[in-house]
Amino acid sequence: MRGRAALVGTLAAIAAALALPGTAHAVKAPTPCGQAAHARPVIRHVIIIVMENHSSKQVIGRAPFMTTIARRCGLATNYHAITHPSLPNYIAMTSGSTHGIHSDCEPSQCSVRGPNVFSQASRHGLRWRAFAESMPQPCHRGTAGLYAARHVPAVYYRRIHTCRRHVRALGRLGSGRLHNALHSGHAPALVFVTPNMCNDMHDCSVKTGDVWLSRWIPMIVKSPTYRHGHTAVLLTFDEGGGNGGNIVPLIVLSRYTPVHAVRRRLLTHYSLLRATEKMLGFRRYLGKARSARGLPKAFHL
Repeated sequence: MRGRAALVGTLAAIAAALALPGTAHAVKAPTPCGQAAHARPVIRHVIIIVMENHSSKQVIGRAPFMTTIARRCGLATNYHAITHPSLPNYIAMTSGSTHGIHSDCEPSQCSVRGPNVFSQASRHGLRWRAFAESMPQPCHRGTAGLYAARHVPAVYYRRIHTCRRHVRALGRLGSGRLHNALHSGHAPALVFVTPNMCNDMHDCSVKTGDVWLSRWIPMIVKSPTYRHGHTAVLLTFDEGGGNGGNIVPLIVLSRYTPVHAVRRRLLTHYSLLRATEKMLGFRRYLGKARSARGLPKAFHL
């Protein structure tokens, strides 16, 4: 009975955070999607959150929080990672190419010279940040405890000369760097969020990652940056796992995205890059993002 009561309490908290229809909190709590679905979208902030090693079949319908936000916002059901293992997928979604990387090599072994979305943002005069949970020091280029550089693509790019200033530890939920950035009134245009090796589901369970998201995404949704209406959150996985192939979830949150927007056409990590570049106003797309299909009109972004 205690387990059932705890589950009910967790689901009630999720409903309160996301203002699910039919709950006592539906009027007072902020609604993440659909409020500006008929307005012309104007995006000034893109937040990318990447989890680890689970296919859509392992998540949607099994992880309560992610299933809830997928149904409450936008979901791409035919979204494909590029390859295996982790690192080339992170490089692909931020540069438009795997650059010939086929392993989880450290930055000292396989740094990348080519252009990337972070340096692209800097060239356009836009601020960006990468926040990594459990990062021991700014721009750490190795593996330490629950932190793994291979999940933080920004530390691999040679063109980023200010890595220590831009790639920082995530910090605490209510007072860390991401929280402060979204509540400061000066949020970066591009934010890349990496949970640690447990909370991203790499070393720990789906439930662990789902609970982590159930705490952080409501903070994002309730922040002034999101409530002003010009923010898109893209939540996905680096690669698939189990028997679900390499089809992973892509969940899209914005106040422009209609409730329960579902898209079944083929998309990839290159689509995520193209969509990010488009929303930030870049006219030239990197690598394979040039020929990739962008986010569907169903998401209204």
